[in-house]
Amino acid sequence: MSIWTSDELDRIGGSEELEIASVRRDGTLRSPVTIWVVRHGDDLYVRSVNGRTSSWFRGVQVRHEGHVRAGGVDKDVLFVEMDDLDDEVDAEYRSKYRRYAESIVDSIISPDARAATLKLVPR
Repeated sequence: MSIWTSDELDRIGGSEELEIASVRRDGTLRSPVTIWVVRHGDDLYVRSVNGRTSSWFRGVQVRHEGHVRAGGVDKDVLFVEMDDLDDEVDAEYRSKYRRYAESIVDSIISPDARAATLKLVPR
């Protein structure tokens, strides 16, 4: 597997939002969606606010690969499901998006969203 460069981590992790598209069964990209992204150490994470039942998350589960765009970086990625860093990722979301209403931030740290935590790994 590949790793993020320091520049990519800074640019994507510092972006307010990330455009993310999953790959369909036939190898084409789905339409991108906009999602919040956080950085924890040298890794980048995203979550589906609507949890594992959202159409976006179900699309990711088809091939576990896609494409991201943020901060001037365009990159093919793998989506790796995570469930052991919830508290750390929650803290990153709270810190990065603290200027938003508490109810909005609470939606991204809800149990449903936590169950849909994905680590982005560059390809």
